[in-house]
Amino acid sequence: MNLSLSNKHAVVCGSSQGLGLAAAIELASLGAHCILMARNSESLEKAVRSLPNDGTQKHAYKVADFTNIDAVYAAIQEISAENNIEILVNNTGGPKAGLITDASSEDFVQAFQQHLVNNRNLVNTVLPGMKAAGYGRIINIISTSVKTPLPNLGVSNTVRAAVAAWAKSLSNEIGQFNITVNNVLPGLTATARLTSLISGTAASLQQSIQTVEQGMISSIPMRRFGDASEIANVIAFLASPAASYVTGVSIQVDGGRTPTLS
Repeated sequence: MNLSLSNKHAVVCGSSQGLGLAAAIELASLGAHCILMARNSESLEKAVRSLPNDGTQKHAYKVADFTNIDAVYAAIQEISAENNIEILVNNTGGPKAGLITDASSEDFVQAFQQHLVNNRNLVNTVLPGMKAAGYGRIINIISTSVKTPLPNLGVSNTVRAAVAAWAKSLSNEIGQFNITVNNVLPGLTATARLTSLISGTAASLQQSIQTVEQGMISSIPMRRFGDASEIANVIAFLASPAASYVTGVSIQVDGGRTPTLS
């Protein structure tokens, strides 16, 4: 099975920590040149230094705040002017938790810009290079809410579903160019985002953090939270030549927690 990403250039968004950094580490371990994007330059510098490097790989980073669509667009244009990007991993922090009836119109606008509009701008910028190379992998890190809405995540449920629909439409249009588009749906994974969600849920329910955490774990058939590296392994496979005939799908990596059949 060909998993080599030697001489491939990958842009990984939201990659100074968490799932994004885990994905970049795995892509780099398969030989890719990784360009990290996030908003904090100090964290990005540290992240780049942590990436595997066989001595020939050229890793780099570009600072961009994903709440600012113009800044993200400018950053990816600069990256594409210097490199031909074959792999794009779309990833950014999720919208704040809360009931959908409590969300303002601005909450929805901000979420659609941060997730859907940014994804669109990133893809449209790197797409010509992918077509020219005859190789492209677009991977969106979304959420299992694509399969079933999650409680108290109204805005997130809405925008994640929109991203999945956009990705499926995109896969239908560009598959002919040997470019695949897939979504990875992490379940409850041990990241800073999960810690924040647990704390927020505990506060709203007036329960202890330990009680909320154990309740979440009991909902997972494997009875544990996922590790970021386990999500990254799936992302790396989808980025590789081995996944050449996999496109237009949303794959949950959640320890079996999602209750749907597909």
